[in-house]
Amino acid sequence: MMNRTYLTSVFALLAVLFSACEKDFLDRPPKDKVDAEFFFKTATDLEVATNAFYTMLPTTEVYTEDNASDNILPLIASERVRGGRIVPTTRGSGGWSWGYLRDINFFLQNYQRVPDEAAKRKYGGIARFFRAYFYFEKVKRFGDVPWYSKVLEAGDPDLYKGRDSRKVVIDSVMADINYTIENIPAEVKLNRITKYTALLLKAKIALYEGTFRKYHGLGDYETLLQEAAEASEALINSGAYSLFTTGGPNAAYRELFARNNQDATETILARDFDSELGQHKLGYLMTAPTQGAWGITKDVINSYLMKDGSRFTDQPGYETMGFYEEMQNRDPRLTQTTAGPDFTVYGENTPEPVNLTGTTTGYRVIKALPSRDQWNASYFDIIIFRYAEALLILAEAKAELGTLTQHDLDITINRLRDRVNMPHLILAQANANPDPYLAAMYPNVDQGANKGVILEIRRERRIEMLNEGLRWDDLMRWKEGDKIEQPMLGIYFSGLGAHDFNNDGTPDVYLHDGNASGAPKGVSTIINVQQRPLTNGSSGNLAPFQLGGFFDESRDYYYPIPIEDLRLNPNLEQNPNWK
Repeated sequence: MMNRTYLTSVFALLAVLFSACEKDFLDRPPKDKVDAEFFFKTATDLEVATNAFYTMLPTTEVYTEDNASDNILPLIASERVRGGRIVPTTRGSGGWSWGYLRDINFFLQNYQRVPDEAAKRKYGGIARFFRAYFYFEKVKRFGDVPWYSKVLEAGDPDLYKGRDSRKVVIDSVMADINYTIENIPAEVKLNRITKYTALLLKAKIALYEGTFRKYHGLGDYETLLQEAAEASEALINSGAYSLFTTGGPNAAYRELFARNNQDATETILARDFDSELGQHKLGYLMTAPTQGAWGITKDVINSYLMKDGSRFTDQPGYETMGFYEEMQNRDPRLTQTTAGPDFTVYGENTPEPVNLTGTTTGYRVIKALPSRDQWNASYFDIIIFRYAEALLILAEAKAELGTLTQHDLDITINRLRDRVNMPHLILAQANANPDPYLAAMYPNVDQGANKGVILEIRRERRIEMLNEGLRWDDLMRWKEGDKIEQPMLGIYFSGLGAHDFNNDGTPDVYLHDGNASGAPKGVSTIINVQQRPLTNGSSGNLAPFQLGGFFDESRDYYYPIPIEDLRLNPNLEQNPNWK
């Protein structure tokens, strides 16, 4: 397990250092790093050193990152959604930090001292995986960044180099990840980097950069999209993973995320937690009204298809449907992602009373919501990489290239739909009749012959990967930052008074404008529209974010570099229009 192994590795590292100190106090390594001559001796040394790199990987932010996008609206909208980002002052802040890179490069400069060739290939590959991962995150955030493949010491002129172009950096990133794929074992290990993890990372990097270049007009995107398709296809063809289907169409998708312990059916890389050695607070964030109060936005709910494969937004009056009606006969992932009319807490049998107090939009997030005993301190594993994303990448890369076939859809999107018993996506039909609702959502989408199917793949990606931290990056690479400015709304109410959310004849929610005395007995949620306004005053959608999002097309696709870093290195230039 990752956490336990990492702790063991730290203790092993300390033991090595202590042993060295005992042998000769005067020859001990410097306190700020492990001296290569003392440490890089065996395969175990390489393993211990690379274990430290795993702390780079995300933990709870996998399931909180979507709160800073148009997918999920928390109690307080994030700075980037509000347009409130500012230029940071302090050196190394705002993501412009390089400590991990120094550690990786120190390892890569010294690991060849170990005589074990197989160990050098494996752990050298793992180190390069993390350097690729590190730089991928930097390019997404800042665009052009300086590429460093060595440890910088005081006085090195490269300390003051300018930013290399993103194309130069991505070329080096792809060289690193290709080395990883060629040199580390093809193992199925939940908490360790393997060839399969590297294949998925390569596919993610190539898809992001390929589509970013395409939609931002940077050119040279075709090769990257082809590499994305080839890497994801290699992972699929390996047969090492499949979709998790335990529980059937109406339960498997929810079960995948809510269970305590991941297995290697669909999950390629996960963070391991348990009740004794490692806990987190996701259950608390997902249930405490004064903390996250996460609410899925209405246009996400509208994007789920009907169970027969038709579009919900093609129905007359879909905008003014009440909660119970809009939840009927939909893609089964809908009520495995948000609390439906008969929502039951994971691991329980009795439906929960309707509760809208802990959700800004009324659409409560239940994907990855654990059993009730973990709502204060959680210990369920967190998925970082999963097989479903490879299916989505293959379909999107080929669609953007113009090479997508029906067979490609059948082995990707349609396998995801098979899991929940949804009708297949048909290439010819999608392209003959592009969805106008999605077309309005993504005005910059490729207007060519594959427009319809690209929109459908984007639908599938948003639904399948919701609450897994991909949405902001997707909007950035598609050049759809203005989507943040579209209204982020919640459940529709026809008016004040009582509303029956589960169609059992008993009111569940009562809306009033300052006087709740008329609330029927047994109502589980009471809403004062003076505090939680509706779009039309006494009717309409919950409108928790009335100021709305803001996105500056000339600036906000990148983050700013800290002021102190710019002053210390005159060769650095600030990203456009950040002052």
